[in-house]
Amino acid sequence: MKDAGDKITPIEPSQKLADAIRDVKNAFADRDDVVVDIREAHRMRLDLLAAELAPVFAGVPVDIDNFDFAVSSGLQPRLWIDAVSHVAMGRDRRTFRFLKDTRIGRVVLAESTDMRPVADAVTRYVAERVVERQRMMEGSVESAVPGLHRAGVLEAEPPLQSATRRNGWTNFFSGLGLITAGALVGLAVSLLLFWDRIAQIKISF
Repeated sequence: MKDAGDKITPIEPSQKLADAIRDVKNAFADRDDVVVDIREAHRMRLDLLAAELAPVFAGVPVDIDNFDFAVSSGLQPRLWIDAVSHVAMGRDRRTFRFLKDTRIGRVVLAESTDMRPVADAVTRYVAERVVERQRMMEGSVESAVPGLHRAGVLEAEPPLQSATRRNGWTNFFSGLGLITAGALVGLAVSLLLFWDRIAQIKISF
């Protein structure tokens, strides 16, 4: 049993809460430090990859502007290649992941803890986009050339159409003349056949 002379110091509830708040703040601070460290580590690795790809980025023709080539800040830094593809770090903080957003979802184009295979995949991707853009531009130029030839043909067609129309009208009037002549002949034959009957009708009157 405790002696009657022992003094018990009660702990104030407000002090308990203050200690708990301080502990939570310390935990959040430690966690934020970890997040910042992870983010900085990710960004540092992506900066190294960007430096590795710098000659590739510099070799893109200046008239092709659909690439980004920039490392973004945020909770998860990313090395953007264009509007739909980027490189990010994996959960293990060591794996480079080259990703592309498509209509069916996000796909992995390359993934490795080694920078070189991912850099090669990005280089290949950039080359394919450049060739596609050049082929599209060349295709538009080629399609414009036949258009010029078609325009020349269209300019030469109206006289042919006019001649066709004249021939059509000539055939129409020729046919109409034949029909009229046939009708007149038929009328004359009818008059000859029924002339006697018509004469009798006149006499009866």
